[in-house]
Amino acid sequence: MSPTDTARTRLVSVVIPCFNAERFIGSAIQSVLQQDWPALEVIVVDDGSSDGSAELVRRMFPSVVLLQQANQGVAMARNHGIAQARGEWIAFLDADDYWLPGKLSAQMEALRAMPEARMAYAAWSVWESAAPGPDPRYVADLLQASADEARWRGPTGWIYSQLLLDCEVWTSTVLVQRTLLDEIGVFDPGLRIGEDYDLWLRAARVTPIIRVPRPLALYRQHPASITRSAPAQNYRALVVSRAIQRWGYTCEHGRSARRHDVGRALASSWSQHAAAHLAVGHTQVARAAVWRALRFDPRHRPAWKLLLKSFLPAVRPVAATDT
Repeated sequence: MSPTDTARTRLVSVVIPCFNAERFIGSAIQSVLQQDWPALEVIVVDDGSSDGSAELVRRMFPSVVLLQQANQGVAMARNHGIAQARGEWIAFLDADDYWLPGKLSAQMEALRAMPEARMAYAAWSVWESAAPGPDPRYVADLLQASADEARWRGPTGWIYSQLLLDCEVWTSTVLVQRTLLDEIGVFDPGLRIGEDYDLWLRAARVTPIIRVPRPLALYRQHPASITRSAPAQNYRALVVSRAIQRWGYTCEHGRSARRHDVGRALASSWSQHAAAHLAVGHTQVARAAVWRALRFDPRHRPAWKLLLKSFLPAVRPVAATDT
């Protein structure tokens, strides 16, 4: 048996959190089962769905491990799956996303080329669709476009400093060694948003994170996936600020992030937070967020524009009158 054959016997546990995703969960599971990786364990964690998600999985995919819990959020759902996983490697896929063919093999090949790395992710493509699965022609065109690696490049290696500027890692592409999660911990359930960003920052302190410069997954955008309410907290700023307080701007194995660049990124996050609250009429919250943005970057023009907009009278539609 060749070293490659031996490597392919390593069990990969794929954790899929699911909440009211009956329309999409079947397609997501199929995209995993169609991978050319022979040693697979698929775990669906139903997070208190009120639709037929769990029943569909139980009926159509008897080989899939189905775990059910009261609704506790995506972090707890993923952690539940990790706790039950038997694999040496753990991968994640959200219930409405989709893996492209060859995803796991490409990542394992990249990890074999850098044995010190314990985590890999990949490029992805945004997929605007409410259909259960992608059109085969769309997948074929994307696979053809994946040959242009320059188009799909991103941070790779010791990327802690780059992650301080933005969350470059998307969860549905991650493949991570189980022992790494044992070492650094799992998803923080105290973070309603950004629990994945927080985990990747922790991982980037102790391992290179390898990016495969090919689109290996589809990130679905559909009406049900769009957040329509303003978040109570700026979770992006919370996660980054917490990392800086704990570790600073430098990873001992990699480059140091420039404080000015991180400040500009945090200013942008506070402007986005302000814009979300201004859009729903939370003027005082928006102004407070604007001032936080300007403390990080006094020249941040979007913040000044939002501050001005917060003092303008709201434009209300004029009722039609008969003439």
